[in-house]
Amino acid sequence: MVSGNLLSRRKRSWRADEFVSRSTLQLLDFDDGSPPEHAWRRKLSSHANRLKEFNVTFREAIRMMKLGLRLWSYIREEASHGRKAPIDPFTREGNRPSASQGVPLGGMGSGSISRGFRGEFKHWQITPGSCEMSPVMANQFSIFVTRGGNKKYASVLAPGQLGGLKKSIDDGISSWDWKLKGDRSTYHALFPRAWTVYDGEPDPELKVSCRQISPFIPHDYQESSLPTSVFVYTLVNTGKERAKVSLLMTWANSIGGLSHHSGGHVNEPFIGKNGVSGVLLHHKTANNNPPVTFAIAACENQNVNVTVLPVFGLSGESSVTAREMWGTMVQDGSFDRDNFSAGPSMPCLLGDTVCAAVSASTWVEPHGRCTVAFALAWSSPKVKFKKGSTYYRRYTKFYGTSPRSAVNLVEDALMKYKHWEEAIDKWQTPILRDERLPEWYKITLFNELYFLVAGGTVWIDSESLVSDADNKLNPSPPEDSNFPFHDSTCNSTVPLIGFDPHEIDDKENVGKFLYLEGIEYFMWCTYDVHFYASFALLDLFPKIELSIQRDFARAVLREDNRRVRFLADGTWGIRKVIGAVAHDLGAHDPWHELNAYNIHDTSRWKDLNPKFVLQIYRDFAATGDKSFGKDVWPAVCTAMEYMEQFDHDGDDMIENDGFPDQTYDAWTVQGVSAYCGCLWLAALQAAAALARSLGHDDYAERCMTRFAKAKSVFEARLWNGSYFNYDSGTSYNSRSIQADQLAGQWYTASSGLPPLFDEDRIKCTLQKIFDYNVMRVKGGRMGAVNGMHPNGKVDDTCMQSREIWTGVTYSLAATMLLHGMEHQAFTTAEGIYIAGWSEEGYGYWFQTPEAWTIDGHYRSLIYMRPLAIWAMQWALSPPRSILEAPKVNTMDRAHISPGTFQFLQDSVRKMTPKNGCFGNTVINWDC
Repeated sequence: MVSGNLLSRRKRSWRADEFVSRSTLQLLDFDDGSPPEHAWRRKLSSHANRLKEFNVTFREAIRMMKLGLRLWSYIREEASHGRKAPIDPFTREGNRPSASQGVPLGGMGSGSISRGFRGEFKHWQITPGSCEMSPVMANQFSIFVTRGGNKKYASVLAPGQLGGLKKSIDDGISSWDWKLKGDRSTYHALFPRAWTVYDGEPDPELKVSCRQISPFIPHDYQESSLPTSVFVYTLVNTGKERAKVSLLMTWANSIGGLSHHSGGHVNEPFIGKNGVSGVLLHHKTANNNPPVTFAIAACENQNVNVTVLPVFGLSGESSVTAREMWGTMVQDGSFDRDNFSAGPSMPCLLGDTVCAAVSASTWVEPHGRCTVAFALAWSSPKVKFKKGSTYYRRYTKFYGTSPRSAVNLVEDALMKYKHWEEAIDKWQTPILRDERLPEWYKITLFNELYFLVAGGTVWIDSESLVSDADNKLNPSPPEDSNFPFHDSTCNSTVPLIGFDPHEIDDKENVGKFLYLEGIEYFMWCTYDVHFYASFALLDLFPKIELSIQRDFARAVLREDNRRVRFLADGTWGIRKVIGAVAHDLGAHDPWHELNAYNIHDTSRWKDLNPKFVLQIYRDFAATGDKSFGKDVWPAVCTAMEYMEQFDHDGDDMIENDGFPDQTYDAWTVQGVSAYCGCLWLAALQAAAALARSLGHDDYAERCMTRFAKAKSVFEARLWNGSYFNYDSGTSYNSRSIQADQLAGQWYTASSGLPPLFDEDRIKCTLQKIFDYNVMRVKGGRMGAVNGMHPNGKVDDTCMQSREIWTGVTYSLAATMLLHGMEHQAFTTAEGIYIAGWSEEGYGYWFQTPEAWTIDGHYRSLIYMRPLAIWAMQWALSPPRSILEAPKVNTMDRAHISPGTFQFLQDSVRKMTPKNGCFGNTVINWDC
């Protein structure tokens, strides 16, 4: 636990009134219009610099040349079938990423839209696996103010220097008033909410706050699935004249990129319940993807008048142009009420861009205040994968499958958003008020959760699996777990995971959940990375976490014997081996065709099976769910037995096979390794603990007998007096200091199990990593580099050894916290904040990459692993079930016979070196 006196002295990152005057904060302090004290902040005038992607060195390029040629050929083959390869380093987006991201919109799993801190709507992920990065510039909020007869102000509520605007005079959006400079406007982000405060822009006597709210509510498995967001405007008139204020929301019938050019789109006005009215935008997607219907709406009351313009265009050929629409708002501040009876528009022509507008007008008295609320929803009921089945999204369980459910979504959003905020406040307030914690940590902890929305998440209603052909449910899987699956060219409907859509194994009724490894690495629920990220799901949505674990547990017991070529060495093998934990749940046919990753044969990886056992036990211990433990027990036994083939010399310690056979898939490892060996030791202990809990004491004893023997081998081969060597090989990097070498101990401590090693050795190793991997890289201001030579030079053996992995840095900090090293932990993790989130950093906020180099160049934006910051929170506030776990000795728990125990003691004494970080140590078994 964190000591109270250490962190309270830490300097605050910033004060709110450095960005917004204290008087403005006080004026906006009603209806939650004032931004919170703890939030990530930027001026709207801040420059959004272009991000710099990493480059491989010449030596690395030569080494990976054959892999590159095979990968290029594979990417072209997939493209010929209209599919995206899981990993494609050759294709670059036309719109280069920039430091402009903000809090994304909506709940989880129903498609996402991101919104930049300067107001642009971008990063469209409505279609699974597709991310349209470019902003749609017609999607804006604007304001029109009239005072008396002479004073008029009109502006888009986004800075005029935004890209994507034509410079020539035309009838499109460049004809609008882009007068906002942004130097008096600030963005405040605390996921899942964001506040934009316009402090006298464009009207010097009007204070405006826009609050963006999305239904991301921990432990609420209904509201958190909804594809909707609310925008609440708080208006304060500081002038002496009454002001008429009209707020305008405009929206293009588009899902990013050139989707609007496909034609056939229809706009339709609607009047809903409780004063909610707006426009539906029915979007006919290209490439036979399921359609999408947007709803934009505002809430009318006795003080607010809502009108709509169902259709306007961006060119002179349109019946109403963007220029004419703007002129109407400048002149009247509203549209014709008769527009509500216009009915659906004619389908637009190929190449046309049709937009809609909703206006909400009100009068604000001198020194008066007013609130205006808008809502956005997108209804895309079906999820269709390229090679597989079609499913209904989770939210359809509550709102049905009609595209018109978008109307109900915006109605409910505008009625419920205050309840959402109450739940969000109840969740966040205890952490935000914890004076022991640094401010940067509180802010980053919540904002890193952006990935659970913007990370390409898909959440389906597991009771409604839809056949593409005839809209009937798919047949049940066969009884035989060794069923040979059809060739991938066949349209097989047999699920590898083995669920029957009629009687799906969804005991908690939360559906099925997928999230991408990253937007550049297109694989669902990549398991070696989920190992780091899963603390967030377990803490906030534990039923989803258990559902994912059940999916992988079923897959352990199944096989897919289709042939796959592994690109690293060009060999062929089968897609999924019985006993091996799947690398991922697939790409274009998830749950049916696993292991989209094909660089290496992951059935030979050494970390996946131990990670599975460790996550299973942690989740079992944290939730106390006995039925879960019983369900997955056969898979745990099978996964452990599978690992025996990697013990090449019969000493109960697994060995790596001289290729990158773990999550560091470019970093070769030979023999006993610190990373995989430590995970194996932890898995043996976790398997024993689970066995004891389920009444399998004989199995537990066998695991602990192997644990004690393997531990003595591990320490004898790798302990060098101050840390564990990278591996037991003879290469130059075998003595490297690996930042992640205690990953197994991290999980052991997180699960309430006894430590794997003597506490002095654990702390000595962590201190060594801190001194070298953290502090010798820019003074600790970048995170922990993966590999460091003992001479203080970064290990440049490969691309990954010289990288800083954001999620690994967070997990390292969590390990430090678990062992009472608070100063080192927060200094280590703060490096990620400084380099990624601070104004002096590289601009990776709300798109935290997998890695960056020492010069700040990124690899793989919007990546899953940084969710590991929630492992720090787990370490700071472990669940009661973990805290109250019996603290008994490992060997005592195992019921090892006296004779066996004596043999193991003698072996440990013989094989353990006498030198140590804290001088000579004696191992005492308290049995």
